Amino acid sequence: MYALRARGAGTLNGYPRTVDVDAHPERRRWEVVVAVVAVLVVANIMSNRLLPAWAYVPWNLLVAVAVVALARRDVSHEAMGFHRWRRGAVWGVALLVLTVAVLVVAVAMPAFHDLYSDRRVDGGVAAWLYHAFVRIPLGTVVLEEVAFRAVLPALFAARFGVLRGSVAASALFGLWHVLPAMNLNTVNPVMADVFGSGVGGQVAAVVFGVVGTTFAGLWWCWIRYRAGSVLATMIAHVGTNSVAYTIAYLIAGS
Repeated sequence: MYALRARGAGTLNGYPRTVDVDAHPERRRWEVVVAVVAVLVVANIMSNRLLPAWAYVPWNLLVAVAVVALARRDVSHEAMGFHRWRRGAVWGVALLVLTVAVLVVAVAMPAFHDLYSDRRVDGGVAAWLYHAFVRIPLGTVVLEEVAFRAVLPALFAARFGVLRGSVAASALFGLWHVLPAMNLNTVNPVMADVFGSGVGGQVAAVVFGVVGTTFAGLWWCWIRYRAGSVLATMIAHVGTNSVAYTIAYLIAGS
């Protein structure tokens, strides 16, 4: 921001009257986008490679607050979907029920049953409660929905429109899953059979994870805009992840 003297503005209390004019508004707007993406890149590396497990939830909540604070320099809370809570809740609960029904049906199908066998699902009841009701909702869902269905779509929509903004945000959502997907072919036996082992299998698993989550991100963006509230995708996302984790836990226990 530069303080520029306005011609003919006169004086105020004996001093020249000045106005604040943003000399480079478009550059400032892109600086917000770059700052948000940079924060998310650092957050992704920290949570997947450097932070201890206990720090996952508080760290991701802090990052969610940070990206919203940055985005507020350019877009409103309404543009980010932080409103219409009742409508969002109705959409979210409806999608949650539908998701549970689909996942339960999938358990009974041999082609999908083995997908729930995952080495990341271990531990006792306490571990299940923590992952399903704390780590996933507060650590994973809140940050991913805030970043990729609220903040980034709003920032990109202000520049490219809703459709292209959603595509850009979803592509970044896919890249967000590069690090988590790097061991996909080692923790799930079905993925190991499909992609194989070694570097080739790892690359294939990462590509699969990135492409799959990019399309999932587009679906979630569509829901977020149809519902008019990011709460809808938050609830639905919890259903997808926490219910799937619970089913995998029950299968592992049996």
